[in-house]
Amino acid sequence: MRDQDADAWDVWGAARPGRAKTNAAGASTWFNWTQWPDHGPAAETLLGNVAGARVLDLGCGSGGNLAHLATLGAEAIGVDVSAVQVSKARARWPHLDVRRSGAEDFLKDGAQGDHGFQAVFSVFGAAWFTDPAALLPLVHARLTPGGSYAFSHNPPALRGCYGPQASQMPPPENGAEPWYVKRWDYEPATWAELLRHAGFSDVTAEVIAPPAGKRTGTLLVRGVRAG
Repeated sequence: MRDQDADAWDVWGAARPGRAKTNAAGASTWFNWTQWPDHGPAAETLLGNVAGARVLDLGCGSGGNLAHLATLGAEAIGVDVSAVQVSKARARWPHLDVRRSGAEDFLKDGAQGDHGFQAVFSVFGAAWFTDPAALLPLVHARLTPGGSYAFSHNPPALRGCYGPQASQMPPPENGAEPWYVKRWDYEPATWAELLRHAGFSDVTAEVIAPPAGKRTGTLLVRGVRAG
């Protein structure tokens, strides 16, 4: 990402309240694939058993999902381009391995190394805001055979308007004009084809219905690196 993108995500992160101390069940850590609290499948449904596994969160934000995987026994690593979000994650979850980096840069640094991941995921994170033509091959290269890649984000907002879109970020407090970052909107079938083209198998892509009283569902995509 460009420096301007990092600045935009810093403004966004500063405006976010962060994850609540506990969820409705009273748990101090939990995993959300969707934008709605206590809604959607469990982490293991898409990522498998993460106990002892190396797991990577692309665009980890303030670290809530990553922290939950650590409690399940994962060797959890998170990357985020925003210094504000990384600081929040480290302050609340000092035991986590959270690094400031763009997703592409992090994956390129070790794409040829022997330290792979059993699972890579992104919840409303870098998978939505990085060109899949560049990101998907990099993720595939860092997964171990049989490893899972899963991500979620909003379904396309406008029917027929697919591909890279301009996403407006909150305006800075100094009154300057808001920044824009790119996001990539595709229907489930297109995401599935993109993953298959990048070498993934056992691909699933669907929109999860929202909870009662909410209008927007969540697009959830998963693929596996063949063994």
